[in-house]
Amino acid sequence: MKKLFLIPLFVFAVSANAQDTKKSFSFSLEQAINHALTNNYSAINAGRDIEVSKEKKWETTAAGLPQINAGVDFTNNFVLQKSVVPAEFFGGAPGTYAEVAFGTKYNMVAHSTLSQLIFDGSYIVALQASKTYLKYYQNAKQKTDVEIKEAVINSYGNVLLAEESIAILEKNKATLEKTLSDTNATFKNGLIEEESVEQLQITLTSINSTLNYNKRLVEVAYKMLKITLGITIEDDLTLTDKLDNLTASNLDLTLAKTDFVITNNVNYQMALNFQEQRQLELKLQKSKALPSLSANANFGYTAYKDEFQFFTKNQNWFNYSNIGVNLNIPIFSSLARSSRTQQAKIALDQATTQLSETEQKIKLQYSAAKSDYEFSVEEYATAKSNLNLVERIERKQQIKFTEGLSSSFDYNDAQRQLYTGQQNYLKSMVEVINKKAALEKIINK
Repeated sequence: MKKLFLIPLFVFAVSANAQDTKKSFSFSLEQAINHALTNNYSAINAGRDIEVSKEKKWETTAAGLPQINAGVDFTNNFVLQKSVVPAEFFGGAPGTYAEVAFGTKYNMVAHSTLSQLIFDGSYIVALQASKTYLKYYQNAKQKTDVEIKEAVINSYGNVLLAEESIAILEKNKATLEKTLSDTNATFKNGLIEEESVEQLQITLTSINSTLNYNKRLVEVAYKMLKITLGITIEDDLTLTDKLDNLTASNLDLTLAKTDFVITNNVNYQMALNFQEQRQLELKLQKSKALPSLSANANFGYTAYKDEFQFFTKNQNWFNYSNIGVNLNIPIFSSLARSSRTQQAKIALDQATTQLSETEQKIKLQYSAAKSDYEFSVEEYATAKSNLNLVERIERKQQIKFTEGLSSSFDYNDAQRQLYTGQQNYLKSMVEVINKKAALEKIINK
């Protein structure tokens, strides 16, 4: 009985804990973008890539700084190696040999080494490459941020589109239900044919189906936006911007008329960075033909014992120390270095060609994005004008249908035009927002 009592108590505790961890957010579009740039999963990892590249840069720098290593070596000579010497050294017969074992059973060495790189062309190039490596990931972070901004704008707009569609469909549904009720009453009085009622019922069924679809769609759209923002799909999210206000703020044709500076485009910057990497790789291969110079200093103590008593007071430790310089001069590699240099030169030529190709593609993308944005603004104006027309046509047909001056087919056509005009208008607003975001992505605004 006690166990049965604990089960619902445990379930309640888990449920209460889940509610405590659930968060609520309220964002305008600008606030949503700022939140995503900090909390989006890709943005977080892109920031970590920069931190790793900074550590890599220091790792490369440290390779040319003083290096100190220390260690202890212990040897147990459980079978000493033997040699033979003339026996007459020990009073034996001439011409005979005696076996002698040199050494002690235990040896221990404590040592330390200080090394310093004095000159190496590869190290100098590596320092330059580490800066390019860091710059690459900084550009990658910038590209991630630009893509996240566009994704937030698109997802935010999709949510508003779904919500506006639901609001319009519910309004259309309420209007149609009233018309259907009035038409049904008229039919019962024998003033119109049953076909008029059935036609309205078909339209109402279609609206209900579309409304249910959009209600499911808005749930998915919210979840997609939450993931883009870097919050859990269980959190509550409220959007404070309205679709018409966002559209009005994005109607800026002067943006498409500004001069396009291709060097601001992050894809161009990354292609340029790739070319710089290839230049450094070529420089690296050439530097391998230069001599390298390093120095080292060694210091240590050695002890010998037939019994393991190295830490007693009477143990003798013999110190040693030395300094050395190492000069390495490449002379002949059977043309291997030349081959690697030529490979690096070809890779640089490829990167230069890719940079030119990237430049042309970006210019084409800019022209297309500019054209798409200008077209979306024109389509928005057209859709807004058409919506006013179809609303007036639908109202006139509704009055005529109610007064028996128009058929149900004419009224149904007017309704379809109205519903299509409403959806086209909503989509045109979202297109203005999305196309401007695509254009800003290319010009890196």
